[in-house]
Amino acid sequence: MSQHADILLKEAKACLSNISSLNHRLNALISVRPPESVLTRVSEVALKGTESQSGLAGKLFAFKDNFCTVDQPTTCASKMLQGYVSPFEATVMTRLYKIAHAIDIGRANMDEFAMGTDNIFSVYGPPLNPLYSTPRSAGGSSGGSACAVAAGMCHFALGTDTGGSVRLPAAYCGVVGYKPSYGLVSRHGVVAFAQSLDTVGVFARDVQTVREVFNVISAYDPLDPTSVSHELRRQLQTNTARRRQASKGKYRLGIPLEFIVDSCSPDITNAWAAVLKKLRAQGHELYAVSVPSIKSALPTYYVLGPSEAASNLSRYDGVRYGYRANVDREANGVLYGVTRSEGFGSEVRRRILLGNYNLSSGAFNNHYIQAQKVRRKLQLNFAKVFSVDHPLEKPIDRDDQPTVDFLVAPCSTGTAPLLSDILSQKSPLDSYVNDVLTVPASLAGIPAISIPWHSDDGKVVGIQVMGQYGDDDRVLDVSETIMSL
Repeated sequence: MSQHADILLKEAKACLSNISSLNHRLNALISVRPPESVLTRVSEVALKGTESQSGLAGKLFAFKDNFCTVDQPTTCASKMLQGYVSPFEATVMTRLYKIAHAIDIGRANMDEFAMGTDNIFSVYGPPLNPLYSTPRSAGGSSGGSACAVAAGMCHFALGTDTGGSVRLPAAYCGVVGYKPSYGLVSRHGVVAFAQSLDTVGVFARDVQTVREVFNVISAYDPLDPTSVSHELRRQLQTNTARRRQASKGKYRLGIPLEFIVDSCSPDITNAWAAVLKKLRAQGHELYAVSVPSIKSALPTYYVLGPSEAASNLSRYDGVRYGYRANVDREANGVLYGVTRSEGFGSEVRRRILLGNYNLSSGAFNNHYIQAQKVRRKLQLNFAKVFSVDHPLEKPIDRDDQPTVDFLVAPCSTGTAPLLSDILSQKSPLDSYVNDVLTVPASLAGIPAISIPWHSDDGKVVGIQVMGQYGDDDRVLDVSETIMSL
């Protein structure tokens, strides 16, 4: 057996050992493939020499429980889908299996139907942050994926980011969490929360692994109506090559003033200042910029997201698949009212109610339509800040403020909170404010990444980098620059 095969097997055994010793406590993975089958598959891949085709060949990955596969249940961490096995496979899973020859180790825990900030709304219970000895949040809704990567259970993991559900867990768990530009990665086979926001994201311990995964899963998919066309992808590649040559590794970096919020802890602001100081010392230019509509991003998100969720989740009635309450099976039952009350958890029911209200005749114009207008205004605000034009928009007149290549800001208002503090909150709405720094990029559909920054006192903070739509490769470039600091 080659040296490369020996390395792959050694790494796989280390991951499986971490799963065996840690998962019962961390609750990161809700299902795990048998170790023997995983090692057999690694050996097969290694012997075939598929490392020449992909740097991910033989590498292990976990995936959030809302990615469909045909050989195991897809439950979205919900009672409503217990035992449901999809008849088809998510496109990103197919690409990782057949093109990258990566090997999955199992499904990762998540907030039910991807609705949550701290991954406490899971039928399997919350995952625990591996960075701490006391029970702390792993972030949500892709907390299990971030936890698995941080605990060394896999080389990388997949999650979904609707309003920060990849970046916030990455910030809390001290790993890299990347949300690509909307439409670059297929959503086919990913159970929808809010399809105008949902984006497949990647977790890893380094940017290079994230880049390798992104290069595999970023491709046109005719099964996804929002997938970016071949023509636009070629245009984006050309733009990237030209901008890399022009920048020569030096960037104009923006400090968005709206990200300076009172709720940010000193740990966050100090880390942000330290990153900016080191970037300036390396010769990068820093500018204060304004994106005014960011102030309205959070309420806009919590109008649009629940509205789309209420529509998407109306399909779960227990008639065709999934959980069905016994009383609804009776001849005089109410068809599916009890099924939905019992099958959905508290947070999902809350967002369905909120979404249905926003879509009602009395609130539609004042809530939903106004939120769409604010979202559009936010997209234009971002377009004016970046020095390059949005590839899907007409060139716009920019204001007098300086334009920048990327925005650098915090990803969270604090480090991972104690689970006891979260569970003792008077209102579940208190956790919604934790999304204030991540939802702007989601509403605009632009690429954003959380990079772990280790402060002098040993704390880990997530630093966020955002770029113009389609400028994904250069967002990863500047992220590697920050990681190298």
